[in-house]
Amino acid sequence: MCASGAEVDIVREHLPRHVELTRAEPGCVRFDVHATDDPLVWQVDEVFADSAAFEAHQERVAASDWGRVTAGIERRYEIEGMDG
Repeated sequence: MCASGAEVDIVREHLPRHVELTRAEPGCVRFDVHATDDPLVWQVDEVFADSAAFEAHQERVAASDWGRVTAGIERRYEIEGMDG
């Protein structure tokens, strides 16, 4: 959920590599990012094999270039089907 055109530019610049790296992670079953009708909002649909794979993804992202450059951009999550 970008708050400005500047944040949109950051997402557009860094999103392809973020998607590539996420899809290559062990346990990533699906990772799709789609533009919505609102140019400031993307829909992210992700499926991981289990909670450990999802947690590893979250840790990798937090330490990544993507995590650094998008740290101030709002995220809204709905997490379903997590075990443990």
